[in-house]
Amino acid sequence: MSEERAIERINEPNTVPSLVDDLRDLGIKDGEMVLVHASLNALGWTCGGPQAVCDALREVVTDSGTLVMPTHTGQYTEPSSWSDPPVPDEWIGTIREGMPVYWPAVTPTRGVGAVPECFRNYPDVIRSRHPEVSFAAWGSEAEAIVADHDFDYGLGEGSPLARIYERGGEILLLGVGHDANTSLHLAEHRAEIPKETVTSSAPVVRSGERVRLEYEDIETSTEDFPKIGTAFEEQVGVVEGRVGAATAKLIDQRELVDFATEWFEANR
Repeated sequence: MSEERAIERINEPNTVPSLVDDLRDLGIKDGEMVLVHASLNALGWTCGGPQAVCDALREVVTDSGTLVMPTHTGQYTEPSSWSDPPVPDEWIGTIREGMPVYWPAVTPTRGVGAVPECFRNYPDVIRSRHPEVSFAAWGSEAEAIVADHDFDYGLGEGSPLARIYERGGEILLLGVGHDANTSLHLAEHRAEIPKETVTSSAPVVRSGERVRLEYEDIETSTEDFPKIGTAFEEQVGVVEGRVGAATAKLIDQRELVDFATEWFEANR
């Protein structure tokens, strides 16, 4: 979206104070744990861009709460499976060998938007060690959420998603749909449905040396996530409001994961 279009979507620019007011009106309180999925474009023109969004979220949650965002790195997946864009077959070996090691403090995100990319760069934010599906966290329980992120089944029981579930955290969809709702992957892992196991690998540093880390996961899909989200909203409900020009939804993560686990078992 162009800046011109972003300006046209709102009557006044979003600022940190206006975003704070909108987030509080939605129901987010200090001391809460919130997993955020956000689209900067959906908010309309924002003074300060993604930094303003991060600053507003931090001000609302405060350091007595915990703020979490996905900081995934799709560039560390198997290059032979890439489709956006695909690469020539003769490049695949070079990409595997030439990709820099995953470095939590430095490696940029891919495909999760400008807000998480900004958030991960704050000096007091901690990022997990998973080379493909990392999460970043700030606040009172940040270390507990992202520490020891399991390499195998990185969105399952050994993931930050499961640590949020244990602590009764909330999900904030800020201008995005349920297709971006990573907590539904936790339900995929928990559901008693047929699953295909896949092996992936990525370059990391071990004892000062570059090594190619292999890890297992299930084959996941977001194709039916919008259907699950719609069913959950109709049968259980979410808190919905406006933040800037964006539709915002505040969701009990535990309720959603439990609902989606049963939905998968009944419909997949």
